[in-house]
Amino acid sequence: MSENKPERTPNTDRRTFLKAGGMMTAAVLGSGALSELAEGQKVSSTRLATSSTMPTRNLGKTGRKVGIFSLGGQASLERANNEAVAVPIIERALDLGVNYIDTSSIYGGPERWSEQYVGKVMKHRRSDAFLATKTKERTREGSMRMIETSLKLLQTDHVDLWQLHDIGTITDVNEIFAKGGAMEALLEARDQKIVRYLGITGHYRPDALIEAIHRYPFDTILMAVNAADPHHYSFSDQLLPLAVEKQMGIIGMKVPARGRLLSTWTPPPIEQQKHSWEGMVLAPRPGTLDMRQAMYYSLSLPVSTVIIGCDTVAQLEQNVELAREFTPFNQKQMAMLSAKAEPVSKQSLFFRFYERA
Repeated sequence: MSENKPERTPNTDRRTFLKAGGMMTAAVLGSGALSELAEGQKVSSTRLATSSTMPTRNLGKTGRKVGIFSLGGQASLERANNEAVAVPIIERALDLGVNYIDTSSIYGGPERWSEQYVGKVMKHRRSDAFLATKTKERTREGSMRMIETSLKLLQTDHVDLWQLHDIGTITDVNEIFAKGGAMEALLEARDQKIVRYLGITGHYRPDALIEAIHRYPFDTILMAVNAADPHHYSFSDQLLPLAVEKQMGIIGMKVPARGRLLSTWTPPPIEQQKHSWEGMVLAPRPGTLDMRQAMYYSLSLPVSTVIIGCDTVAQLEQNVELAREFTPFNQKQMAMLSAKAEPVSKQSLFFRFYERA
């Protein structure tokens, strides 16, 4: 597949990175430049008294503070008949100070296992979490059905954030904003106070997300940002600075790229990979970063938080500990990690290469 991009040279790559890097450095160092751009993205100015406290950042202009590590609703949380594993992960996350939980109406297939598991915990711990879910439907009618079921499965009378799921093409944007489109459902649900904030999500290409942000002042954006990002259809080049300018809550995802960015990842046999949607971009080799490098790269960007799905309680605890010990990387470190990720960049951005209508 052609990326329809001009030929890149080492010098143009360096200029592109430095352009983004100036903004990144301002963000992670908390300089005056960031204050002028987006006060809401700074790390809380009060330094941690101990490493046992989760650092927090403002979720854009919402007035809410979220821990810099948040729990994603995939991995163990979307597997069928997995309550004995999934529910303890959610409970333990809240115990450890994780206060943002992300799920979706499509995680776990038609049974929506992810929302079911989260609902088991929200039934008695709703006040402990900023709860986010999504609609993949593009019409008002379809999306209203989605949020009605989401509320039942999540065992709550409201969600804090309702998001348009997986906006990848201009066709998606046009359908959402058309008469009878999903945007009408989002606004109606907010007026009814069954959702508090409205967001948009995507990991495919930046153009459609940029267009959507220009059409409506969403409260948040959930976007894919990892160390491989600068190498293919970069979100950090134009989309991320725009979200900062708009003072949106910025949530990072695909941080370890389903493990494909990590040196500890063991690729499944190629034939097995071909039978999954991820296999549209085969991953013949392990990644090049460790989890600390992958997480800290994303957290050193001007994001509010990063969401990561977990397979076990032990994995969750490791991620929380990394977040508690977080120190931002400088521009040189960011450049080095991006270069280190380049050999596995396509497999780490597999979600940007499958064909769409």
